[in-house]
Amino acid sequence: MPLSNPNSGATVERTLTDDGSVVTKYTPRDRNNGGPVLIDAQRIGQDPRVAAQPNEALLEDTQQGRLPVMSADGSRPMDQYARPWSGALGTRIAIVVGGLGLSQTGTQNAIQQLPASVTLAFAASGNSLQRWMQEARRNGHEILLQVPFEPYDYRPDDSAPGMLLAGASAKENLTRLHEAMGRITNYTGIMNYQGGRYLADVKALEPVLRDLSKRGLLFLDDATSAQSKSGTVSKALNLPHAFADLTLDGQLQNDAILKKLDELERIASRKGVAIGVASAFDESIQAIRQWSDEATQRGIEIVGVAALARESETVQTGDLK
Repeated sequence: MPLSNPNSGATVERTLTDDGSVVTKYTPRDRNNGGPVLIDAQRIGQDPRVAAQPNEALLEDTQQGRLPVMSADGSRPMDQYARPWSGALGTRIAIVVGGLGLSQTGTQNAIQQLPASVTLAFAASGNSLQRWMQEARRNGHEILLQVPFEPYDYRPDDSAPGMLLAGASAKENLTRLHEAMGRITNYTGIMNYQGGRYLADVKALEPVLRDLSKRGLLFLDDATSAQSKSGTVSKALNLPHAFADLTLDGQLQNDAILKKLDELERIASRKGVAIGVASAFDESIQAIRQWSDEATQRGIEIVGVAALARESETVQTGDLK
C-alpha cells in the first residue's frame, strides 16, 4: 500500500507480515534533482525521550482544540504513538486500565506502579489530562482517550457532560467527540465509557467511527454491551478496531482479579491474543502488577492495544502487499 508525500522525497510502504503486524518502510522516490532525502524518524515511531511531545504533523488546530489527523504521507497517530513490541509469534495480551484523570491518587498510582506495557485510558472528563499524559508517555505507556457514550439507563437529568447521545444529531455528537479529543494529545485511539444504547445504534455510531477512521485512530470496544454494532461498522469503514475479552475487576478483591487475569491468559493461549480492561482502583493496579511480572516469566508478551487493533486490518483489507 504505497503512500507518498510529494514534499518528502520518500515512498511509504506498509506491509502486513505473517504474524499480523504492519511493517512501515520508507524508501527514496525517483527524483529529477539531486540532494539528500530527508525522512522524519518520528513518523516511524517516537523516541522515548520525546514521547511526551506530540508530532506536529499529526495535529490540526480547530475550535475544539488540537485534534489528531493523518499526515500528508499517510502516517497515523495510531502508529506514531503505539508502544513498540517484539513482533515475535507467541501469546500476546493487552491490558487497558481506564478512568485515569478522575482521581489524582489513582492516576498517579497507575502511571508509576503499572508496567510500561499496560495501556492507560484517560477519561475525557478528568483533570490535568495533558500533564498526566506526559508522565504516562515518559514512563513508556501507550494511551487511549475514554469518551462517554449513552447507556440504556440514561436519563436526561443525569449529569453527563460531553456524553454522546443516540438521539442527538451527528453534528452535535461530533462536536462533543472533538471537544473530548481536544483535551489531550498522543493517544492511539478512543475507548468507550458505558454506551449500551449508543453502540447499538448504527445511525448514531457511524459518523463517529467514520471520523476516527479518517483521523488514523483505533476504536476499542470494552465489550460490556452484547448489542454493540461497533465491530460491524468498523469493518465497513476500515477502522482498526478491537473488542475486550474480559472486564478484570468486576469484583474488587485481589484474588478475584488474579483469577480473571488467569482466565484472560487461557483465552490468549487459545486465540493467540486477548484484551482485558480494568479501572484504576488500588486492588486492580496491585493485581495487574503482580500478575504481569509472573506472566512475562511464562513467555506471555504484554503489548499495547494498538498492536492487536492492527490485526483487524488483516480481516478488513486482506494482504496489503
